[in-house]
Amino acid sequence: MILRSCIAIVFVCLIFSCQTETQAQKEQAGGIAVKTSVPVMSNAVAHLKAPMEESNYPFDITLKRADGSETNSKNVFNFEDGPTIVTFWLTTCYPCRLEMAAIKKKYSRWQEEANFKMVAISTDFEKNYPAFVKMVNENQWPWEVYNDVNRKFWKVMPGGLNGLPQVFVFDKNGEIVYHKRKYAAGDEDILFNKVKELQ
Repeated sequence: MILRSCIAIVFVCLIFSCQTETQAQKEQAGGIAVKTSVPVMSNAVAHLKAPMEESNYPFDITLKRADGSETNSKNVFNFEDGPTIVTFWLTTCYPCRLEMAAIKKKYSRWQEEANFKMVAISTDFEKNYPAFVKMVNENQWPWEVYNDVNRKFWKVMPGGLNGLPQVFVFDKNGEIVYHKRKYAAGDEDILFNKVKELQ
């Protein structure tokens, strides 16, 4: 009798723990989907669409130019002027250099064909700022280039900027309509086609 009771208790415990684990796994899976996919994108867009003065973070971000002067991200992003390309890069990232070289070759023609703005933001650590200055001066890119001195964009962009370069296109409402990670030859043409679609 005691043995049967013990077996019954163990059986009930096993069933309960399995159900609890399954429920926890479902909640965790759901949590991952919700936490990393939907809100990250939604929050980023919501912050970008909100008036900058009402949002001290994340888009109240200090950006430093190669000449040493600083500005704020709220002065850089004005989506009402049309589509905005934002590319994130590192001085140590070879694919980043390839991508910006490919865009530079076509940039003047792009500007003749579409109305858009491009901004390149380096996410280098402060110790690499001299390398940032050197690259900006050597390459003379025809778009705005900044250094995210406090590396805050890593914390606020969808996916945490895991894997560079990364390119985002924002429409005139400040919504992300295109996002690309890494670089392969020809990606710049896909990027520009997306910009033209927004004209």
